[in-house]
Amino acid sequence: MRDAMSILIRPVVSEKTYGLMENNVYTFVVDSSATKIDVRNAVEQAFNVKVVKVNTLNRKGKSVRNRKTNVVGHRANSKRAIVTLKPGDSINLFEN
Repeated sequence: MRDAMSILIRPVVSEKTYGLMENNVYTFVVDSSATKIDVRNAVEQAFNVKVVKVNTLNRKGKSVRNRKTNVVGHRANSKRAIVTLKPGDSINLFEN
């Protein structure tokens, strides 16, 4: 099994994810090769909580154009995992 911190890259911070946190749903950017089972084990190991459900989605990077040279490139692709925890469990992401 891989290390939890090599699978979980960072939490997603947005207004939508803050709203989901009230319902024990947390969103993470994960390694692109990680499976749902890998994400479940990593969250349970890193935060000592019980995971009920994991949804994953692959996000394609946007196309971008350099304004000076007119060269077209793209941003990196990313994978996100939306993790639902057992009622009563929570993750304190923003505590020191």
